Amino acid sequence: MSSRVSSLLLWLVGVSVVGFSLITWQVVSHGPLLSVDRDVSGALLRPDRGSELLADLGNVQVAVPVLVLVLGYVIRRSRAAGTDRWWLGPLGAAGLMVLVPVFVVPLKEWTARHGTAAVPPGTGYFPSGHTATAAVAYGAATLVLLPWLRTATARRVLVTVCAALVLGASYGLVRRGYHWPLDVVASWCLSAVLLYTLWLLISGLGRSRRRSSSGTASPRTGPS
Repeated sequence: MSSRVSSLLLWLVGVSVVGFSLITWQVVSHGPLLSVDRDVSGALLRPDRGSELLADLGNVQVAVPVLVLVLGYVIRRSRAAGTDRWWLGPLGAAGLMVLVPVFVVPLKEWTARHGTAAVPPGTGYFPSGHTATAAVAYGAATLVLLPWLRTATARRVLVTVCAALVLGASYGLVRRGYHWPLDVVASWCLSAVLLYTLWLLISGLGRSRRRSSSGTASPRTGPS
C-alpha cells in the first residue's frame, strides 16, 4: 500500500483519538455539545420495525457469527496455500472482538450516561457497544478477507458492504432511540483505532510474505 494511503489512515486515526477524547469530555462534563446531540436525536428519533432491524446488525448474535465465518474461510484458504503464520491475522481479528467489551464496559460505567426517551431509565449508554461490535466485527472481517480477493472491483464491493452494514446499524440505533448520536460517533472513533492496529498487523504480514517469496535480495536487485 502506498505511503500516501498509510499517511491518510494515520491521520484518520489521529482524528479519531481527538474526536473520542472530545466527545467523552463533553459527556462527563455535560458540555454544550450534548445540546446539539439531543437536537439531532430528536430530529432522527422515529422508532419503528425497520430501525429495530437495522439496529440488530450490531447484535453480538448477528455480527460475531459473520466474523467467525469469514475467519474460518480465511484460515482454510491460508492453510491450503501454505501461508506462513496463517493464524496471526485471524487471531488478531478475534482478539479485537474480545477487546470491545474490555474497553466499552468500563467506559459505560465511568460515564454513566442516561439514555434517550425511547429506552427505560438507566445509565450506561456511552459509548455504543452495538456500534463498536458492528464496526469491529464487520471491519475486521473485511480486513482479513481483502488480501484474498483478486480484483479491485471485488475489494471495492466488500468495503462498500462493510460500510453499509456499519452505517445501517448506527442509523438504526439512533432512529430507534437505543443510543444518542454521540454514543455512536464515539464508538466509530474507538473502533477506527482498534481496526488500525489490525491493519498494521495484516500489512506487516503482507510485506513479510513478499520478502520471503522473493528470497534474500541483493544490493542491486533489492527494493529501494
